[in-house]
Amino acid sequence: MNTFIFKEEDSKLEETKPKQAQKFWRILIVDDDESVHQVTRLVLADAEIEGRKLELISAYSSIEARELLAKDDSFAIAFIDVVMETDHAGLELVEWIRNDLKNQAIRLVLRTGQAGSAPEARVIKDFDINDYKEKTDFTSGKMVTTVYAGIRAYRDIMTIQRSLDAFKKLISATHDLLRINHLRSFGSAALNHLLSLMNVESSALYIARNQIDFDQQMTNMIIACTGKYVSESDSLESSQIDSNVKKLIEETFVRKTHYSDESCFIGYYETTSNSASVLYIEFENDVEHFKANLAELYATNVALILEGLTRQHEVERTQKELLYIVGEAIEAKSQETGAHVQRVALICELFGQKLGLSEQYIDALKLAAPLHDIGKIAIPERILNKPGRLDEEEWEIMKTHAAVGSELLSKSTASISKLGSRLAHYHHENWDGSGYPDGLKGEEIPLEARIMAIADVFDALGSKRCYKEKWQENDIKDFITAQRGVKFEPKLVDLLFEHYQDFVAIRANHPDPE
Repeated sequence: MNTFIFKEEDSKLEETKPKQAQKFWRILIVDDDESVHQVTRLVLADAEIEGRKLELISAYSSIEARELLAKDDSFAIAFIDVVMETDHAGLELVEWIRNDLKNQAIRLVLRTGQAGSAPEARVIKDFDINDYKEKTDFTSGKMVTTVYAGIRAYRDIMTIQRSLDAFKKLISATHDLLRINHLRSFGSAALNHLLSLMNVESSALYIARNQIDFDQQMTNMIIACTGKYVSESDSLESSQIDSNVKKLIEETFVRKTHYSDESCFIGYYETTSNSASVLYIEFENDVEHFKANLAELYATNVALILEGLTRQHEVERTQKELLYIVGEAIEAKSQETGAHVQRVALICELFGQKLGLSEQYIDALKLAAPLHDIGKIAIPERILNKPGRLDEEEWEIMKTHAAVGSELLSKSTASISKLGSRLAHYHHENWDGSGYPDGLKGEEIPLEARIMAIADVFDALGSKRCYKEKWQENDIKDFITAQRGVKFEPKLVDLLFEHYQDFVAIRANHPDPE
């Protein structure tokens, strides 16, 4: 029978081929009879099922089979002899595979030459096997038929399993993605999850968004990119992405339909009448697991979420710009520059970062900061712009701007406005209780107002005003030092001096116009 052992030579030849170019259905032969291995290899040597050849692996005992199966779960079928080192070694191996290894996908075919030791009726009933064959009746034709049926069943089970895994990943991905509110981060996470869902390796993809603004200007913005198309640029036109790929994407926007060939898949998703997005996926070496319908389903939902996020970011950007415009208008009324508003917002942001506050709080503080003096809108210009010192009556009028600003902003239920209301009301309170309008002391003063108090004075002292010239740095330091524990919270003064150059840099990078 040794002349029949030629499968090993095939294996040596296969080793010279690129691994990714060859895919096999792996079959495990478990039998202590060498001739059974030889005959099985002879019968199945030229078989090809679903475009794949067979790779036959031999184990000569149940112990050897367990070692193989414990570290390799890619076998589609296992032919298992019943009687090997013991009379029931094969049956015990079956129980171990199903119960201990928890492998329900592999198709198990029992083969026995001693049917009396394992009667078919009892074995089929008591053991989770897929077929039972007596060796004397197991012809070459029946063996091939059994392999075809087993592999197709295994294929269907794995398809179902991949679908279940993909569904679990989709649920997990959706949960994770919905927690991301930054557009680029969301897009990148979405693309990475899509690759994972489809089990496509070495693919490169990105989402490009096309939008026609109200002024009819068309933009192509890269929302996210992975693989070799990773780009620092947000614009498709200015990116280093291959010109042929750009052309395909542009054609997809014009054509407004999906496109696919052997090298790529391009999906087109229209979310509103004036915006659409494109998903480009390039196949590099493995397209077997790519499912266009899954990509379309996932990308359609991602496109809708991206549309919502884009609208949200547009609203937030507009709100931010309006807040700065309002702040600058107030500063202009008092003949001060809008640069002060920007600097104070950035100084508050830096304080928040150095204090280790949450990103959400810091963002809100930065947005609300321009509104801290909104109450000055109610102060007469003769008082706001008086070049000299205010008299007692004028000073009392000036102090009302804190309460007026707080009242204006309290009419809104938005969280930014509520924070702005507290800033406006309390930013002239002093750490020692000598401030106005309520004479609060220490930590009775809201944190954002304590930060604003030192940020506002630090920047004002370093700027020219109608009632004073710009102070020198040494004079600013001396004043703030003297007010430590009086006007300002000591911890914030210490933090300012610890990072003084960082705060000064904000003033230098955003100077007042000449």
